[in-house]
Amino acid sequence: MRANERTARPAQAAATAAGTHADLRRAFPPRPDDTAWPASLLSAEQVIAMIDAPPFRPANGSGYRRHGTTRILDWLAGFPGDSWQQRWKASGAEALPKEQWLDLPMQWRQVTGRSAASHNRDCFQAGLLMLICADVIRPALGWMVRKASNWIVPAMAACRDPHGYAALQGLIDADPDGITAGQARLALGRITMILACKGALVRDITVGDYLQLLDAMRETGTGGAGRLLAYRLLHGLGHLGPDAPVTGRAFLQAAGQRTVEELVDRYQVQCRPVRDLLVDYLQERQPAVDYVTLSNLAGDLVRLFWTDLERHHPGIDSINLAPEIAGAWRHRISYRPVTAAAPGGAPAGQLVPRAGARSTMMTVRAFYLDIAQWALEEPHRWAQWAVPCPIKETDCNRAKHDKLVKSRMDQRTRERLPHLPALARAVSEHRLASAALLEQARQARPGDIFTSGIQSLRRLPAPTAYTGSIWASAPDGGPRTDLTRQESEAFWAWAFTEVLRHTGIRFEELRELSHHSITQYRLPSTGELVPLLQIAPSKTGAERLLLVSPELADVLSAIVCRIRDRTGVIPLVPSYDTHEKIWNPPLPLLFQRAVSGEHRPISDGALREIFQRALAGTGIRGHDGQPLIFTPHDFRRIFVTDAVMNGLPPHIAQVICGHRDISTTMGYKAIYPAEAIEAHRAFIARRRQARPSEEYRTPTDEEWDQFLAHFEKRKLSIGICARAFGTPCIHEHACVRCSLLRPDPAQRSRLEEIRANLHHRIAEAEREGWLGEVDGLKVSLAGADDKLTQIDAALQRQATTVQLGMPAFHGILPASAPPAC
Repeated sequence: MRANERTARPAQAAATAAGTHADLRRAFPPRPDDTAWPASLLSAEQVIAMIDAPPFRPANGSGYRRHGTTRILDWLAGFPGDSWQQRWKASGAEALPKEQWLDLPMQWRQVTGRSAASHNRDCFQAGLLMLICADVIRPALGWMVRKASNWIVPAMAACRDPHGYAALQGLIDADPDGITAGQARLALGRITMILACKGALVRDITVGDYLQLLDAMRETGTGGAGRLLAYRLLHGLGHLGPDAPVTGRAFLQAAGQRTVEELVDRYQVQCRPVRDLLVDYLQERQPAVDYVTLSNLAGDLVRLFWTDLERHHPGIDSINLAPEIAGAWRHRISYRPVTAAAPGGAPAGQLVPRAGARSTMMTVRAFYLDIAQWALEEPHRWAQWAVPCPIKETDCNRAKHDKLVKSRMDQRTRERLPHLPALARAVSEHRLASAALLEQARQARPGDIFTSGIQSLRRLPAPTAYTGSIWASAPDGGPRTDLTRQESEAFWAWAFTEVLRHTGIRFEELRELSHHSITQYRLPSTGELVPLLQIAPSKTGAERLLLVSPELADVLSAIVCRIRDRTGVIPLVPSYDTHEKIWNPPLPLLFQRAVSGEHRPISDGALREIFQRALAGTGIRGHDGQPLIFTPHDFRRIFVTDAVMNGLPPHIAQVICGHRDISTTMGYKAIYPAEAIEAHRAFIARRRQARPSEEYRTPTDEEWDQFLAHFEKRKLSIGICARAFGTPCIHEHACVRCSLLRPDPAQRSRLEEIRANLHHRIAEAEREGWLGEVDGLKVSLAGADDKLTQIDAALQRQATTVQLGMPAFHGILPASAPPAC
C-alpha cells in the first residue's frame, strides 16, 4: 500500500463517520476549544507557586515537578501569545509525534547555551504533565491520543478531580460482571484524554466531547480499546443527560434512518427532474413500506435502473425509453460480468445470470404502472410522467425461476436433513470438551501442564490483562489458543444450533429472544404449567407462541444461567436493528455476551462466523466430498420438513412457523406434490379402515377388556411400546429398531448386552460372508445405540434442575413484588 493511501484512509473514515452521525453531532455539540481561560493567563510565578503547593507537590516534598514546570515555562515564554495555550500552539510541538516533541525544547537549550543532558527530557515531560493537570495547557485531542502517558491518569486523579475519579472507580468496583484491571486502565485513560484536552472536571464531560475523541482516534488510526467502557462509565455517572444514547456503540454504527432525499442522492443522479420524480415516488410509497424495503426500492430504481441508463446513455432526461434503449437495459440487468480463468490461465471476462434480475424488473414495472395509475387520480402531479412501460409482463414471469429455486432448496434440505443429528451431537461434544478444558486451565498456574481427556496443554501467561482470557499451547510449544474464547464460541454454536433446530424460528427472531420470551400457561383442566416461548413479531408482524420441549428447556436454562451476572440478574442490553436502522430499548436478550467490558447482543455476523467455525470442526461433508454448509434458514426448512413428515398437519406447521399462507409452509417441505397426494389418500384410507361408522357406539365389556389388555402387552423387557391401540407392529416386534419404543433407564445394562451381542453377530456374519444379514444387524445396532443415547439424555435432564424465574415489569408490579431475574 502506498503512503498516500495510508494517510488518506483515516481522513476518509472520519469524513464518512461525520456524515453518518450528523444528527448526533447536531444534538450533542462539543465544548468549544478556547485559546485563553483564567488558568492559562496566570504569570509564570503564579503557575510555579501553584505547582509547588498541594495537591501538585508530592507528599515526599520533592521539587522535581516544580523544576520541570519552570524549564518548560522558560521555553514557552519565547513564543508569541497572551496565554500559555497560545504559546504552546505557536511552539509547533503538536506538529510532531508525542515522542519527538521534546526535540524542540532540547534544541532551544543548546541554542541558548544551556545544558542538553538527557535528564532534561524527563524534566520537560514532567513539566508538561503538571501544566496539563493544572489546566494551564490543553493539547489537541489528535496529538494526545497517539500515545498515552502511564502517569497522566494517577496525576489527574490526584491533582485535578479526585472526587470524579473516585466515582468512576466506584462504578468499576461495583460492576456485576467484573471489569478487568486492563479494561479499567484503558477506559480511565480515554476519559483522562478528554479532561486533558477539554478542561474542567469529569462531571463536565459532554457527549460531544466523547464524539470528538472518537473522531481523533479515527483520524490518527489509533486503536479503539477502552472507548466503549469509557462511555459506559460516563453514562453511569448520570451527567450526560437523559437524551444521551445508552451505549457508545451508537456512535460507531449507522445512527438512524436516511431520508428519501439522502437515499436517492447517494447515487448522484445527473438529471434533476428525474431525480425529483424518484424522490416524489419514494415519498409516496414510504408510508406503506418499512425502511429496509424503501432502501431496496431506492437501490433498484436509482442505482440499477436510472444511473445505469445515465452511464450508458449520457444526457438522457426522460423515462420514456426507446425500444433499443429498454432492450439493452434488460440485457444488462439480466447478466452480470465476472472474471474467470481461461483454459490458458489468463483471466477472461464472461457474463453470468443475475439472481435478482426479475425482482428488479418487477420493481421498475411497478414504478411505471403506479405513475400511470396516479396520473388518473392526480394529473397535475403525475400526468407528465405517464409513459409506456418498457418492461413487459412476460419479462417478470418468475414461474420457471421459482420452480428451479424450489427444486434447489428441496435438494439442499434432503442433503442436510440426515446430517442434523450428527451436527447436534458434534457441537454438544465440543461444548462439553471446551468447558472441561477451560476448567482444568483455570485450576492450573501459568507455566503448569494440565490434562483434559487425552489432551495435554501448558497454561501461558496472558499476553494482556485487558480481556482476562486464559491462554494455553502444546507442552512443546506451538500456536497459542485462547481457551476462554474457544469455550465461549463452542457454547454459542451449540445454543445457536439447538434453538434453531428445535423451534424453526427465523434468524432475526433468534437474536430478538429475551428472558421475557420465556413464559408459561396453566391448563385450566389439570392445572399443569406448560412452558412456552413467545416469538416477537418480525417478518410478518404476527406474534406467536411455541411449546417448549424438554430438550429446548435444557438449552434455554443453560443460556439463562450463563448470561446472568454475579447478582443473578440478566443484563439489559440495547440492540441495533440493522434493517430499520434504529436502536431498540434495552432488553434482557438471551444471545448476549460481554465484549470490552460491556454486555452487548451477539451480532448476526458474529453468530454466523461462530457457527461456521464450529461446523468446519465437525468434518461433515456432502455427497460431493466437500464440507457441508448450513445456513440459519436451512434449519427452518429442515424443521418444517421433519415435522410434516412425522405427521404434523401442515396448517399447524404454518401457525408454528408464522407463515401467512400455507403454500409457503408447503414450499419449505421437501416433498413432491405426488407424494403429498398419495400420503393424503393413504391417510383417508387408514382412517376409514380403523374407524368404521359402526364403531361409534358404547364399547362392550369384552372390547373394553381388550383395550385395557393392550397396555399390558406394551410392557417389554427394555421399555414400553408407545404404539396406538389397534395398530399392528410395523417392525414385526424388532423393538430395538422401532422409534416408538420408550427405553427404561433401569434396563440400560440389558441394552448394553444386546448391543454387545449385535457386535459379535455382525463380526460372525462378516466372517462367514452372510452379507444380507450384516445389513439387518447394523440397522438393529444403530437402533440400540439410539436407545442408549435417549437413556443418557433422560438421566442428564433428571440430574439437574434449573429455576429460570419469571420476568416481571417493574413499572406494573406493586412495590412489594420481588424483582425480575
